[in-house]
Amino acid sequence: MNEYELRGELRDGSGKGAARRLRREGMIPAVLYGAGKDTVSIKLDANDVHKRLKNEAFFSHILDVKVGSEDTQAVLKALQRDPATDFVTHMDLLRVSSSQEITMHVPLHFVDEDTCPGKKAGGVINHLLVDLEISCLPNDLPEYIDVDMSEMDIGDSLHLSQLVMPRGVTLLALAQDPEHDQPVVSLQHSQKFDEEEEEEALLAEGEEPEEGEPAADGEAPAPTPEEGEES
Repeated sequence: MNEYELRGELRDGSGKGAARRLRREGMIPAVLYGAGKDTVSIKLDANDVHKRLKNEAFFSHILDVKVGSEDTQAVLKALQRDPATDFVTHMDLLRVSSSQEITMHVPLHFVDEDTCPGKKAGGVINHLLVDLEISCLPNDLPEYIDVDMSEMDIGDSLHLSQLVMPRGVTLLALAQDPEHDQPVVSLQHSQKFDEEEEEEALLAEGEEPEEGEPAADGEAPAPTPEEGEES
């Protein structure tokens, strides 16, 4: 079985009680739907699912779902987890057709973030987005979108409009509203740098002129009492 293949079985029963029983048996309830066909309730081996979910590409890849003698191409459309254990409690699998576009969230890969000029200069990288919603035909579905940070310096930011989309892929945020060109990643001074800058500024403001030098406003410094002179 390849890393993008799921083997399922038809399941009977519905509701929370049936789902709990399945999970106690080491199975995950799921549904297979879309492409103009009836929704099918299936169950998947929990250990196998959790193993495959360790691969980031699994979330944005065409999957082969085998149920009995039927082999279906699908994508993982929704995933539910137990908030306490992070155990997968339910999966939605959407059938795909080679001629019908699908909408998916695809992860971002930040290229050269550790070697860009700003990082080398001690800057801090802020990932403002970690995935993007795209639309494309199943055969054009990318596993991820590259964000080229090779030229980024301190004070720079990259926006959606600066990303290069793979052939056949539409970035929905800009397609729906070209003005929605939000930043994806930024590079700023570190907090330590800002604190040092602030400290230097405070020292400069509080610096007193040396004896014998005129004050900052051009007036002569106030005379100091002579040694032994009463004040």
